[in-house]
Amino acid sequence: MGKSRVSLRKLLAGGVIIGAFTFVAAIAGSTAAEETSPARTQLAHKKPHTAEQLDAFNQVFMDEVRKGDLLFHGDAAMAEQMGVNLSRTGMACAMCHPMAADIHSYEFPKFQEQIGKFATFRDMINWCIEKPNEGERIESDSEAMKALEAYMYWSNRGSVVDPGVH
Repeated sequence: MGKSRVSLRKLLAGGVIIGAFTFVAAIAGSTAAEETSPARTQLAHKKPHTAEQLDAFNQVFMDEVRKGDLLFHGDAAMAEQMGVNLSRTGMACAMCHPMAADIHSYEFPKFQEQIGKFATFRDMINWCIEKPNEGERIESDSEAMKALEAYMYWSNRGSVVDPGVH
C-alpha cells in the first residue's frame, strides 16, 4: 500500500510538471496570428450578454432562490407544489441551519463522515432530508433539489470555494 501511494504521488507529480511545461510551451510558442485565429478566440459566448439578458438570467435564478427559501424554511404549500416531502418530523432545514448557516456548501465534494463516502453537496442535502428530518429522498436533478441548492448557494455567496476541506 505504501509503495503504491508513493508511486501514484510520483506519477501525479510528474503529470503536473509535464502539464505545466506543456502549458508554458504552448503560450510561449503562440504567434500573433494564432492568438487572433477563430480557434483561439472562440468562447462559450461569442458576444457579451446584454444588460437585459443578464437581468433575465438573474430573475430566473432569483425565482429558484425564492422557491428554495420556502422549501428550506418548511413551507408546506411549496413542498406540495414541487411534489416533495422533506420532513416527517416537523423539522425544516432552517431549524438546524438558520439562514443556511453552517452548511459548508463551498467544501463539497469531499469525504463526508456522516454518509461514509465521498459525497457531493446534493448527497449531503439528501442525507439531511432522510436522516434527521425523516423525509423522502429527492432526485438529484429535480426542480426541488435545484431550488434548494440555489437558495443555499445564494445564502453563502461570497464564501471561498474550498472543496475537500473539513
